[in-house]
Amino acid sequence: MQRKEKVEARLKRKKRIKMKISGTKDKPRLCVYKSLKGIYAQLIDDQEGRTITGISTLNKEIKGQIKSGGNIEAAKKVGEYIGKKAIELGIKHVVFDRNGFKYHGRVKALGDAAREAGLLF
Repeated sequence: MQRKEKVEARLKRKKRIKMKISGTKDKPRLCVYKSLKGIYAQLIDDQEGRTITGISTLNKEIKGQIKSGGNIEAAKKVGEYIGKKAIELGIKHVVFDRNGFKYHGRVKALGDAAREAGLLF
């Protein structure tokens, strides 16, 4: 599959998923984005249209603990930190938005680490 076709397929999946899910103040959307060099996670309140909190492999507390931002180890750290931040903010339930990416590899590792930190989806 060509690179362009892969991106178009992901964007098509993203659009289909986005129609079904939405985040609220009590149950925000945990949105995941991955690139070759990093992985990003945000808690989003769609009703107010604002990001509650976010973390990525570029944050200081994570960057010092990992070698590379584009691997499963880094995704686990990001999932762990977003879970801890959510619990600190009093958020226990979230809606998981994989952003069109397949639930596999780094996306799955982030989701599992967030669950272990105490989040429920």
